[in-house]
Amino acid sequence: MDLVDGLKAFVATAQTGSFTDAAERMGISNRLTSKYVAELEARIGARLLQRTTRKVGLTPVGEDLLLRAPALLDELDDLIGSVREESRGLSGLVRISAPVSFGEIYVGDMIRRFIGNHPQMNVDLRLNDAYVDLARDGIDLAFRIGTPSVSSLKMRKLGDMGSAIVASPDYISKHGEPSEPNDLLDHICMVDANRRDPTRWGFVQGDKTIDVVVKRRFVVNSAKVARDWAVAGDAIAYCPRFIVADDLAEGRLVQLLGNYQGLSTPLSAVYLDGTVLPRKVRAIIDFALDDIKTNSPF
Repeated sequence: MDLVDGLKAFVATAQTGSFTDAAERMGISNRLTSKYVAELEARIGARLLQRTTRKVGLTPVGEDLLLRAPALLDELDDLIGSVREESRGLSGLVRISAPVSFGEIYVGDMIRRFIGNHPQMNVDLRLNDAYVDLARDGIDLAFRIGTPSVSSLKMRKLGDMGSAIVASPDYISKHGEPSEPNDLLDHICMVDANRRDPTRWGFVQGDKTIDVVVKRRFVVNSAKVARDWAVAGDAIAYCPRFIVADDLAEGRLVQLLGNYQGLSTPLSAVYLDGTVLPRKVRAIIDFALDDIKTNSPF
């Protein structure tokens, strides 16, 4: 008997409480599943499962093994996958999550350039501004703006995302230009609900931080829509710099309050703690880190 098959059969049976369900999960016969478990018990020299006519339960030895075996099997799968990748190159599926606007403007193109060099790889890119549970949704890698507060995640910082106060030349000609942050109280402001404190706009001048609570005439949960309204001349917007970089360069938008710096937010790659990071996921993180340093839109 293969020890790995025995451990897999035991874990599947213990987790499902049934040899039949375990056999279905593994894609083998009920009889072979039972045989694998019995041979594992013989090899260990102790009974792992209590068998009754209705269900299968764990013995104390079985409970102890169940605490350790799943992580061991996962690590073995990762090891085999890494060795396979070393010999064949990067391959297989990677599920990636990113905020909508950041994913549309940067992540999508960055991933396209990455997989261009790895034809054996498949990517499932999911864009969502809501919190994504990596374990529940099977996500291998997520790009997060802001500091992750979940202790079950590991983080690798990729850079800092700056922000800019912007308006169109048309807006400025109609409403004037604020010269200091408090002047924003007299202007039409577009509020991005995705920010942690949407109406509180922060600025830095030297070693001083200034906060202004703007009036929320327009509210939207999209930095891209906030940018669109600013370009149309409807309002002033406080946007991540990557959203408005092209507009500023081409004159569609003007950066306001030049003597004040908008606040920066960390950009990170996050993944689940307690697992061996597959080489293909690490390769994407390394590529993103280098790419941001050379092609940073922030």
